[in-house]
Amino acid sequence: MNISELRERHPTHWMKAAALRVLAMDAVQAANSGHPGMPMGMADVATVLFERHLKFDPSAPDWPDRDRFVLSAGHGSMLLYGLLYLTGYPGMTIEEIKRFRQLGSKTEGHPERHPGNGIETTTGPLGQGLATAVGMAIAEESLAARFGRRVVDHHTYVIAGDGCLMEGISHEAIALAGKQKLSRLIVMWDDNGISIDGKVILSDITDQMARFAAAGWSVHACDGHDPEDIDRALTEAKASTLPAMIACRTHIGFGAPTKQDTKAAHGSPLGPEEIARVREIYGWTSAPFEIPDDIRASWQATGARGATSRAAWEGRLGALSNTRRAEFERVQSGALPARFGKAIAAFKKAQSAGRKAVATRKSSEMVLEVVNAVVPETLGGSADLTGSNNTLTKDLGVFDPENRGGRYIHYGIREHGMAAAMNGIAAHGGAIPYGGTFLVFSDYARGAMRLSALMGARVVYVLTHDSIGLGEDGPTHQPVEHLANLRALPNMFVFRPADTVETAEAWEIALGSMTTPSVLALTRQNLPVLRTRHTNQNLSARGAYVLAEATGRRRAILLATGSEVEIAMAARAALEAKGIGTRVVSMPCWELFAAQDEAYRRKVLPAGPVRVAVEAALEFGWERWLCGERGAGKKAGFVGMRGFGASGPIDELYARFGITAEAVAEKVEALL
Repeated sequence: MNISELRERHPTHWMKAAALRVLAMDAVQAANSGHPGMPMGMADVATVLFERHLKFDPSAPDWPDRDRFVLSAGHGSMLLYGLLYLTGYPGMTIEEIKRFRQLGSKTEGHPERHPGNGIETTTGPLGQGLATAVGMAIAEESLAARFGRRVVDHHTYVIAGDGCLMEGISHEAIALAGKQKLSRLIVMWDDNGISIDGKVILSDITDQMARFAAAGWSVHACDGHDPEDIDRALTEAKASTLPAMIACRTHIGFGAPTKQDTKAAHGSPLGPEEIARVREIYGWTSAPFEIPDDIRASWQATGARGATSRAAWEGRLGALSNTRRAEFERVQSGALPARFGKAIAAFKKAQSAGRKAVATRKSSEMVLEVVNAVVPETLGGSADLTGSNNTLTKDLGVFDPENRGGRYIHYGIREHGMAAAMNGIAAHGGAIPYGGTFLVFSDYARGAMRLSALMGARVVYVLTHDSIGLGEDGPTHQPVEHLANLRALPNMFVFRPADTVETAEAWEIALGSMTTPSVLALTRQNLPVLRTRHTNQNLSARGAYVLAEATGRRRAILLATGSEVEIAMAARAALEAKGIGTRVVSMPCWELFAAQDEAYRRKVLPAGPVRVAVEAALEFGWERWLCGERGAGKKAGFVGMRGFGASGPIDELYARFGITAEAVAEKVEALL
């Protein structure tokens, strides 16, 4: 449908959609930066979605039973900001629209999720929003199974572009959604045929509708500029028993006389002359950033209608029993059950007394047996490595189309899709996701893990086979640089526990950290219990602590993580036997130790003694703890990896690469 037809046949719709378009043009022009073409092309689709289908209430942005709207094509952020402003979200004012892409504004270059701002997930890296939305749809089904459709009954809508569908993560996401038959997930594909380089056919000829159909989706199509056709497609999609994709044929830069359907409309301001001509074509006479009162009122009415739905939902929530309502409100708040802390403490006490040597991946499974029994909102899973990651515990049940009450998700060999889906589960609220793969494959999940940290999503990554200790699989599977990579991420806790007790403490911290995702790097090989003296205090919460003190004058400090703490303890014994007083510091989480006050860090790492760190990974990052924090380069050493690993039995590998107690002791003696 062309502009003249739209203006004649659907004048009210046209002006509401035009408001979105001119806001996008004006904001991008004022910022001299941004992407006007996509908002101009998808304004009709967004208007129909918000006006006729989306369940939301701007006065309660975090209402649990709202529909979720995800702008996966996050470069078109002004479409979302315009919708939030026009429908009346309190935090999105015209002043913020005018400050688009400016420092300190709420209208960042790409949408960022903050509490109560109406943005469901941080998007921008293409495909992430689509994959995250799969997790939202999973969470909706899980919560509906637990609490019933009277209080959990909503959809997840996504606007995705060609770039979203070309990124590899989209394949993982749509295959997972199709397998799970997530019928409340609806993806609206902005089928405009243009990318930054030009026409999409320069690089891609995929039949996207056939692709989605092959993955188990229902597929639909519409004229993305015809409101009645858009409404028809959305209505059909909502009626499907499968996830649905709607191919919305649109024109990028709709109405721009020289830039419509060209790459010039994609990622640059249109320019004053082009914008003036677009205004004439639209019949838009208002000044930049000015919305006529009648159009603004119409949009506000669209936003206001959700209050009735929310009030009805609150009545249904109130009709639940006191116990069920309190439990629903608890999981929505993110608070853990009251008995959680006592359960972890009891587990730690038993392990300190039992002293059973197990791999920390097994330790994690043992902790999860306790956790999953007392924290019913956990949703676990693995990227086809369940038996290796040890993430499945008894009585969880498998989440699938036949059992939405199951709490274990078989993600398949889809690390990136799994990580993004877990972001969606966390962003949706009401559930706590954890998922496993090998530490080396965190490379495949890295994009979504970065967004976990950026959003502050409570996601737990169970990353096993954390060193050359995995043995015979060889250097392709032996991580050496991955701990440094993950530690480099801001707002990410990277735990490498030394035994079962530290593993329990890591889980306790990870599940209690509502604004920070966590990595648990876990061993394949058995490790002894080193924490044999029980304390209810979570020592790992300080990031590092003195595990064993020097018996005489302290001349050396050994720092270690994970499986190498055992090696440090053996080296200490050898050094102490020679009269060299040696302290061992276990460092399960660098990030938490760095956050401690100076007095505590000085107590753990005082000036003076020789320092030697031991970790079966690269040295990168250890400089702070060895040379900084009152240390000195001439009195510091590192025992660990210098390159990639090799294939062979674990004992031979540690000897081959010199990661032994003898090597640690020799390093100390050489530095004294």
